[in-house]
Amino acid sequence: MIKTTGSYLPNCLYVETVVKIVNRKQTLLVLIIFLIAFDAAADVRQIDTNFDGKMDMWDHFTPDGKRLLIEYDKNYDGTIDQREIYDTKKSVVRAEIDTNHDGKMDHFQFYSDDGKLMRVERDTKFDGHIDTREFLDARERLEKIEIDNNLDGKPDVWKFYNKNGKRVRVERDSNHSGVADRWEFFEENGALSRAAFDTNGDGKPDQWQYLIGSDVPQKIEFDTNHDGKPDRWEFFGPSGKLVRIELDRNFDGKVDAREIKEAPHEPH
Repeated sequence: MIKTTGSYLPNCLYVETVVKIVNRKQTLLVLIIFLIAFDAAADVRQIDTNFDGKMDMWDHFTPDGKRLLIEYDKNYDGTIDQREIYDTKKSVVRAEIDTNHDGKMDHFQFYSDDGKLMRVERDTKFDGHIDTREFLDARERLEKIEIDNNLDGKPDVWKFYNKNGKRVRVERDSNHSGVADRWEFFEENGALSRAAFDTNGDGKPDQWQYLIGSDVPQKIEFDTNHDGKPDRWEFFGPSGKLVRIELDRNFDGKVDAREIKEAPHEPH
């Protein structure tokens, strides 16, 4: 039974039991008073946690005393905005939260058999569709986030995190084909260091961009014949201006043409 220090409990029954114990020498009258709090119509214990005279927590049990569900009215407006669902082992298996208090649950947490949080699903647009899923490892560290931007039921953005909680890679499906066509890689400080693109939709990158400070290009490589190897290279100066182009015209892996656009200016 949950602790309800100072809480008001409805439908209380005061039961007096008189026990007479008789032996040859004496008679002892023992008066035992029990306070039993329960919902008379169902196995639900109701609690007023903020003492405003209105119930804001409902604890549901099976007839044999096993917890099924706890419901909360966290903002005390008379509407349930959080639920915790339990299994037969007395562990919470799912939590549901109405974060914007519109009467619809939009945040769902799923737990493993040993009670650890393993997945979070969110309706971030509050339109009744799950569009974001977060996956955690055995130590409850964020591993991956999947986002469904066009609400077709399939993720089109995948974000990956290391053990320190830092984002290390993002994959995107820009044409909603179900397959990633853009890959972004990040430094420990969060800066975008390089990106790869699949421009012809074959599921393999054919353009690679190397960046400085997330947005200034340093080098771009192209695979123009889609054999998996770059055959065109573009080099940029510190300001991001194109300064040199190199080509492998016969696709043997060697540069056989070079064009100087502008010599980079060296600092004095």
